[in-house]
Amino acid sequence: MIYLDHASTTPVRPEALEAFLRACEVGGNASSIHATGRAARRVLEEARESIAATLGAEPAEVIFTSGGTEAANLAGFGAGRAVRALDKKASVAVSSIEHPAVLEAARAVGKRLQILQVDSDSQLRVEALGALPPETGLISVMWVNNETGMVQPLDAVVAAGHAYGALVHSDAVQAVGHVPVSFRDSGLDLLSFSGHKIGAPVGIGALIAKRGVQLAKTSYGGDQERGVRSGTLNVAGAAALAVACAAAVSSREAEAERLRALRRIAEDSLVAIDGVRVTGVGLEKSQRSPAIVHAVVEGVDADSLQFALDRAGIATSSGSACRAGVQEASYVIEAMGLPWVRGGLRCSLGWTSEAEDVEVFSAHIAGAIAAARAAHN
Repeated sequence: MIYLDHASTTPVRPEALEAFLRACEVGGNASSIHATGRAARRVLEEARESIAATLGAEPAEVIFTSGGTEAANLAGFGAGRAVRALDKKASVAVSSIEHPAVLEAARAVGKRLQILQVDSDSQLRVEALGALPPETGLISVMWVNNETGMVQPLDAVVAAGHAYGALVHSDAVQAVGHVPVSFRDSGLDLLSFSGHKIGAPVGIGALIAKRGVQLAKTSYGGDQERGVRSGTLNVAGAAALAVACAAAVSSREAEAERLRALRRIAEDSLVAIDGVRVTGVGLEKSQRSPAIVHAVVEGVDADSLQFALDRAGIATSSGSACRAGVQEASYVIEAMGLPWVRGGLRCSLGWTSEAEDVEVFSAHIAGAIAAARAAHN
């Protein structure tokens, strides 16, 4: 199988797996006070310190979660509720292309929700920031869009947010390891990311939250993480996350150049096909993730195209939701203002990707599109 779906989940890195297994051997509960518990706590806190150092944060700012969704919920719902508790009129602003973990969390806070629009390449329209109500209390804009790979103008978002006196959160799930990420330098108040996008196992992630940022609880129990996140701490997952994060970030520059070269091969094959629009072609490299190829293919339904590629042994995705066998429109493509909202194609690259992968994709994509168009017709 040619695997071009790393943005969904990338294979576990050998060094992360080794760290996970080594931590499993420690045993014990990191909240216990006996020697085994203290050993587990030591592994956990060393992982926290490593992640903080890698991503430009303080160890006390790192809150371990079960993944990107919980981290985004804790930022969107937890911070949003805390802001509303201080000011009942406070509103929350999110971009129209946020991951559902952010969009739905923001909607759950209350009715005062502002949606920030994007352009045809899915980049935030910066002018929309100036039209927010003065009582804006939280702004959430993802660092890199998970469907299109477009890098968002976070400097402008942070500047506008702080001018309003608002907290600013960014979902960095698709950013860590692919673009430069420093929590301290970004000026953000909250940043969420996930382990299984960078080579750690599924089930571990983190929210980085500045000291002093108030978060309402989204779960109840032992309050193990900074008094706002409950649950027995995933020591082995944290150890693997720290190692995967360090590996992804340390190799980022060289890996970005390698992946851009692979991306170019895939994009060249797409732009040669009539009725295919590749997102972001012509933009500066700093405006795009090197790991994501996104296209809108006219005259196809995304599921038919995925099946056609799967029959050729190629794993890709669309970014569109598929429920009960009914293909739904991509809200991201819809937000971009493009007409064919059911024809999204995402090919995402990762640390195991090779030239052969994109060459096989390039050899089969025209035939797969033709087959999907025939099925649609």
